[in-house]
Formats: sequence, C-alpha cells, structure tokens
Amino acid sequence: MASVLVASNRGPVSYAVAEDGSLDARRGGGGLVSGLSAVSSEDSVWVCAALGEGDRQAVRRGISEPGVRMLDIDPDVHADAYNGIANSVLWFVHHMLYQTPVEPVFDAEFRRRWTSYETYNRAFAEALAAEADPGAQVVVQDYHLTLVPGMLREARPDLRIGHFSHTPWAPPEYFRMLPDDIAEQVLRGMLGADRLGFLTRRWADAFAACCTALVGGTGGTELGVHGLGADADFLRERSRRPDVEDRLAALREQIGGGPDRKTIIRVDRTELSKNIVRGLLAYRALLEDHPEWRGRVVHVAFAYPSRQDLAVYRDYTAEVSRVAEEINTAFGTDDWTPVLLHVKDDFARSLAAYRLADVALVNPIRDGMNLVAKEVPVVSDEGCALVLSREAGAYEELGEDAITVNPYDITGTARALHEALTMPDGERAERSKRLAASATALPPQRWFLEQLEALREVR
Repeated sequence: MASVLVASNRGPVSYAVAEDGSLDARRGGGGLVSGLSAVSSEDSVWVCAALGEGDRQAVRRGISEPGVRMLDIDPDVHADAYNGIANSVLWFVHHMLYQTPVEPVFDAEFRRRWTSYETYNRAFAEALAAEADPGAQVVVQDYHLTLVPGMLREARPDLRIGHFSHTPWAPPEYFRMLPDDIAEQVLRGMLGADRLGFLTRRWADAFAACCTALVGGTGGTELGVHGLGADADFLRERSRRPDVEDRLAALREQIGGGPDRKTIIRVDRTELSKNIVRGLLAYRALLEDHPEWRGRVVHVAFAYPSRQDLAVYRDYTAEVSRVAEEINTAFGTDDWTPVLLHVKDDFARSLAAYRLADVALVNPIRDGMNLVAKEVPVVSDEGCALVLSREAGAYEELGEDAITVNPYDITGTARALHEALTMPDGERAERSKRLAASATALPPQRWFLEQLEALREVR
C-alpha cells in the first residue's frame, strides 16, 4: 500500500530477454522519473503497462523493481488502446494533425478499439484502487489514461486524484471532431480528478472551454499549470562525460570547415507534430536566399524514429530522409555536406550537439512543451540562439528571448535562421543565459512536488 501513486503507460523500468532466457532490467529517464525520485520509494508506487515480451515475462515470473507495479494487459487490448486510440486519435486531435477531407473516420472499428481503451483504463484504475492507502494521492499521466480518474473516483472516493496532461489540449471546435459521446466520456473521465494539471495556461484554458461547451463546465475540479523545466544539474554533469566528449569530436569532424563554420541543430523524434520536413525546407530556402551561407553553415538534424508501427509515421520518416538527401545533392560540395542527418537515437550525441550549436531550430506545429528548447540553452558551451515556434508550449516561457516563427511559414523561418546566424556573439550569449534561467525555473523534482502540494490543498 502506498501514500503516493503515479500511473502512466510507460514505467521507469523495462525488461529485455537475454540469450540465456534471463531478464535484464533497464532504467528509464525523463522528467517523470526524475520527479518521482523526490518521494521515498517506500511510500510510493508507480503503476505502468508491460510494453514488450520482456516486461510480460517479468510480470509472469514475479520479477519487479521496488515501488513498481507492472500490468500484464492483453497485448491486443494494449495495441488497440495505445496505437488505435491514444496515438492515432487522441494525439491527432490534441495536435490538430488530421487531414480533414479524408480523416478521421469514426466507424465500427473505432468503436471496437474504444472498448479496448476503456478496458485498458479500467485495468489501471483497479490496480491503483488496490495499491492506495486510505486518502492517498494519485497522479495519473497523460492522454493514454483520460478515463482513469473517473473510474478510480467511483472505486475509491477517499483518494486525492490528480491528472497531468503532457500534450496540448485541442480547442472546442477541434475537440468536437470526436463523436459526442466519446468527447463527453473523455471530459467526464478527467473531471473525476480533484485537480488537473497542464503545461501552460493556454492548454488549461482550452480544456476549460471544451468543458463549458460540452458538459456545462469543470464542476468542482481545479485546474493548474506546471511548466515542467529542464534538470540543469543532471544535464550539465551528463554533458561533460567522456562519451559526450567523444561524440563532440566526431561531430566537429563531420561538420568540418574549422571554427568559422556555423551549426544549426535540431533534435527530435520523427513525430508528425515536430515539423521536421518544413524545418529542412526552411534551411534550403536559407541557402537559396542567402548564398553567402553556402559552405559556411551545416544543419545537424537528429530525427529519431518514432511509432514506426504506424504507416503514416514510416512515410513521414522516409520523407525527412528524402528532403535531406535532396538538399545535399543540390548544394553539397566535396568539403561541405549541408545536412548531417542522424536517425539512430543517441542521447550522448544529442548532448554533444547541444554544446556546439550556434542556432537551435525548434519549430513544432503544436507541442505541449518541448524540452529540447529548454535543454539546449542549459548545455550550450558558447551560447545558442533559439528559433522557436509560437505553437510550442515552451514559447510561453521562452518567447521573449527566442526568435519566434510561425511553423507553417517556410520563408519566415528561413529569415529567422538568418537572423539567428548573424546575431552578435554578446547578444546571443546574453539571450542564452536568460533562456537557461527560464528553462530551469521548475526542475522535475519541484514540478512533481508542487503538484502533490497543490493536490493536498484542494478542498
């Protein structure tokens, strides 16, 4: 039994089956893992789903980490709930990604998958109800688990229940694309919580507007804003380790051109909302409009594959590679490769890129926060100019010292890249310093403890 519980699709640990049949445990990272470390493992439980065969084997063999309860949900149910609903419907709604002349189509197959989503959420609610001390605090995470607060409230009215959304929230006119009963079910599920947390005021206001339009308001549920920040101490220490130094040397060799060659970096998953293709097109426009940059700047683009079990993501990943190669073919020379595209996930290499960047391009078409925008100024060696989409949640905190762009405007983004590259060194360093201060205002442990404190104070 626990006094503090967290529920999320992905947990802090995963298991891989070794050649001899044994299981290797691998610890994860991220803001939530760092945040929960502020609470004693003796008093907390993290409820998560078994995501692969190694995880399922661990559950069946009774292997677990202290403070972690992994749920062995039927793989077909999980696939329907996770890919069929959470990532293919709710994610698309909140990021406003649909090509509306042809999608979405809410048919019988959607309803079948929605039943799986309900089953998946109920498994979490039942596990939380079984694990929680009387009056315990429960913080449910994200769009995968929107129904859990309402289900848990019915089973355990004594609990203090919170939910935190790491994504944007769609405005009412877009959210109402969902079938009316499903939209209402999502809202009422979340309103089962005592308190709902969002990354920015914009997303909290959008949720409230949806409630007003569809269910008559938020009732007694409190809404709060907690802008998750970068973990400065961890990032600065980790970015100085030998493996990062090795990646830094390798990147500098690939970039070439000596100290006068500038670098524009981006670090993203090949997620549709990250807008990588338009970023590449803007870089091409920069080279076309300002030929003086040819041979003098390299775009280092890390585009790590994401959700490759979905065809639309595979197609997008292929398009990123195609456009990068097109730019290199059109402009490249024997001693200059305009785009260095890396698709293999490598955290140490990402940190190395943060350190050497003259310009960071963060241009999502819509993003709950975007921690890359916050991490680069913290790690940068010489200060980095930030080109930032006004549609990123981070814009609310960093917009004053960033160069702001409309993510759909390729010409405007090319102008912003030129402005960033020509920014005087002193101004760039001062802006980067202020960006780093804003980016670290609410580090993960404080972010999590602030939510628990606010949840305790809800009447």
